[in-house]
This record gives sequence, structure tokens and C-alpha cells, in this order.
Amino acid sequence: MEIREYKNYKENEILNLYSSVGWTTYTDDPASLKAGFQNSLLTLAAYEDDKLLGVIRTVGDSQTIVYIQDILVLPEYQRQGIGTALVWAVLERFREVRQIVLATDNTPKTIAFYESLGFVQMAKMGCCGFMKV
Repeated sequence: MEIREYKNYKENEILNLYSSVGWTTYTDDPASLKAGFQNSLLTLAAYEDDKLLGVIRTVGDSQTIVYIQDILVLPEYQRQGIGTALVWAVLERFREVRQIVLATDNTPKTIAFYESLGFVQMAKMGCCGFMKV
């Protein structure tokens, strides 16, 4: 597996990846998804040969805050260290940034995954998060 910057947006492979994990809100609006990729701070991809296995997409200013917007791995490749490698690549790239944050599903599986990588739930730090819906 190789992790590299995702610079050339390939709609079919991205839509396939997002569809494979059930993120249909994104795939229902391919133009917005493409624009999101084009306006991201950094997107990294995990490849095996030429097959896209997963991506991690970040937004932010790269100095004071980086937000991990998306992290996805093809279901048949999950639990093989790909997601972990993608997160570590982002953490290494932005090691001087004070705040690296993300929002995720509130499930034991996702909480355990992010805590294993050193993330702390905001509530444990005396913080809370809000979202405009």
C-alpha cells in the first residue's frame, strides 16, 4: 500500500468509494463533492497499485486548525491499518498545528478507533461541538 496526495480527481473512483461506505448524501450531488475535493486543504489517498483503497480529506488553514472532513476505506479493506495509516499521515503532515479535529459517528467502534490514535472526545476536555443543520 502507498499513501500519496490525491491531486487528480477521478469521479468514478471517488463515487465508488463513497457509495461503498453508504455516504449517499455525497454521491447524490457529484458536482458538490468534486468542488469539495478541489477546495480541500489536503487530500491523501491509499493505493494498492492503481486501485484506490481509501482517502482522507482535510480542510482548514494549516496553521492553527485542521479539520479531518472525510476518511473512508473500501469495506473489504477495512481493519487492515489503512485508515490508521491515513490518519497518521495527516497528523505527521500537520504536527505543528494546535488543533486537529473531526466529527464522527457516536459508536463504540469509531470512538475506540480515534481514541487509539490519540484523539480525545471534546466533552472530556470541557468543550462541546455544534452543527448548523
